[in-house]
Amino acid sequence: MKEIGILLVDDHPVVRAGLRAMLADFEGMSVIAEAADGGAALQELARLAALGESVDVVLMDLQMGAGLDGVRATEQIKLLPDPPPVLILTTYDSDADILAAIEAGATGYMLKDAPSEQIRQAVLAAAAGETALAPRVAARLMGRISNPAPNLTPREVQLLELLATGLSNRAMAKQFFISEATVKTHLLHIYGKLGVDNRTAAISVAVQRRIIRSG
Repeated sequence: MKEIGILLVDDHPVVRAGLRAMLADFEGMSVIAEAADGGAALQELARLAALGESVDVVLMDLQMGAGLDGVRATEQIKLLPDPPPVLILTTYDSDADILAAIEAGATGYMLKDAPSEQIRQAVLAAAAGETALAPRVAARLMGRISNPAPNLTPREVQLLELLATGLSNRAMAKQFFISEATVKTHLLHIYGKLGVDNRTAAISVAVQRRIIRSG
């Protein structure tokens, strides 16, 4: 049986060393290359391809300092001919991070505090082309399915975006050529749909659900 070749991508050398040691204990898999960020991972994939070697699973961190992050790297890897499956292994478990990774094409999403056996099973599943999700991540995704994003109107989304910039009701009214009373009515509808009762909470929920972008 062919050994599963893994490309390990993480910006912390100590973390990479720990993961490499853990993976070395798993029968039938080995780390054949490492990279400190997504850009370096793409270079490693190209280098290995030139040597006629293939990667069976890319084990990818999510946030990697100033380098190409895991989501953008996954998007670029999926554009390659016959791309290897990407298994995210990170400490981040927010809805926005999970959805961004899955939408980018990640085969699975695991957390670094998972038991080693769960990580081993996830690597095996990813190598077989199957989805591998940490139980906590799977629960979050199921929660989103049972509680889908609220149906906001385009105008309500626009108001949320302006709200996030710190504009006052009066300033938003001028922006849209409507009265302050109409702005307040829109905000009440937004709060109701998001299940919140103030501006700060509305912005937080909207960013978390990726209705608007942060920053």
